[in-house]
Amino acid sequence: MKALPGKTMLRVTLLAVSLVALTACSSLTGSNISVGRTGDNPAPNVMPAGADPDDAVVGRREHPRIIAAYGGVYEDRQAEIMVARIVGRLLAAANQPNAQFQVTILDTSEVNAFALPGGYIYVTRGILALASDTSELAAVLSHEIAHVTLRHARARTDKTRNTQIVDRVITGIFGGDTSTDATANRTRQSLAAFSQNQELEADREGIKFAGKAGYDSQAAARFLGVMSRFAAFSAGKSQGDDGFLSSHPSTPSRIETAMNTARTMFGAGEAGETDRGGYLSAISGLTFGDSPAQGSIVGQQFIHSASKFTFTVPRGYSLQNSQSAVVGVAGDGEAVRFDSAVVQPNMALTDYLRSGWIAGLKADSVVAHTYNGIEMASGLAQTDQWFFRVAVMRLDGDVYRFIFAAKADNPQFKQGAEATIQSFRRTQAADLNQIRPLSIRLVTARAGDSADGLARQMANIPGGRDLFYILNNLLPGDRVTAGQRYKVVAQR
Repeated sequence: MKALPGKTMLRVTLLAVSLVALTACSSLTGSNISVGRTGDNPAPNVMPAGADPDDAVVGRREHPRIIAAYGGVYEDRQAEIMVARIVGRLLAAANQPNAQFQVTILDTSEVNAFALPGGYIYVTRGILALASDTSELAAVLSHEIAHVTLRHARARTDKTRNTQIVDRVITGIFGGDTSTDATANRTRQSLAAFSQNQELEADREGIKFAGKAGYDSQAAARFLGVMSRFAAFSAGKSQGDDGFLSSHPSTPSRIETAMNTARTMFGAGEAGETDRGGYLSAISGLTFGDSPAQGSIVGQQFIHSASKFTFTVPRGYSLQNSQSAVVGVAGDGEAVRFDSAVVQPNMALTDYLRSGWIAGLKADSVVAHTYNGIEMASGLAQTDQWFFRVAVMRLDGDVYRFIFAAKADNPQFKQGAEATIQSFRRTQAADLNQIRPLSIRLVTARAGDSADGLARQMANIPGGRDLFYILNNLLPGDRVTAGQRYKVVAQR
């Protein structure tokens, strides 16, 4: 969850969990590539060759919004240098040696990449952690460069202008867009075929760029498979489930198409550069998972060290932290969402609850109260399918919200909601001492080591064994090579 409030108001009529979720530095490899460290000011005149000047306007306007929405800029000099070098090679292969691009690494665990009109490219530290060699990252970056040179983001903007999604469509590695509002949901189906064509076209162009640059042309297909496994792992699904939006090509079909494209363009026997060792050295020490500045989950407790608050949910709830909210789901059909809102300082919390942002509110149920010295207000709401218990609280001028939902009200649901609300308080030293940031660490396999044995080094990480296999693109029973390095996630 972001450190500061300011998200748009939520009209609750159903439950939705968005589990979606890079950096910028000074110029490293020449005038055509900017990897910015501050992220505050976009590079001037960032443009691929032959682009419409209006594209730069869109990119400059949206760039700071993207930085703010995705956790800010992630700074890691080794990773920045590596990304800049890869982009330089890809631009030359794409016949864009004089184009100006700004590449940004976002500080989020989300596995994704985006492109904006005008030459703005974003990758997350989550995608850096998932990739295992230079060619896989090159496949991601070349795909995004293809979106820019093919002007897909502008084309999608033009196509959706009449449905009020104007200049907000951002093409990602899976072809999705970050908008989750009602307008986007209504237009998703009408855009499905268009998105599929874009993604497949960018796949073909990206594979061509990466292969011409000397990278392994099969890396795109390989990494699409890894991302599919990770998406299933993150969503708690079996690996056979297709968790992507309907606007994307099915993952198995897309992987097969990518493999065939690489064979057709570069032959079956040719293998380009992978540089696994160099890549792993560049991401060693990379932050993994949630950034402490965006909040940390410790068991049933959520601790936000930057905004200095914490709360605890009942046993049985599984918490997940995203850019917009903290969401908890219980196996018995209950859920909770915690987020922030912009409320005028002179507006009473009881008045805010009654202001219409939540459907089905029972106005006579709204009451004001104080817990742990913090001003709060709570109330009840009900729709055809859901019963809600809602609470808002003001801490240091910022307003936060709890929305508990269940199919029906009962004493257990009431008790859990009230206990969570009453647990909201300022952090103490003991809370902050529980936070153990995670990072990517490299281990070298020795003679006699097995993948299962290396995976046990992540036994203290939830789902650590499965995660080890995905991060290293291995399967249970696979052998490891003595002397080769593998990724593990460990506490710092």
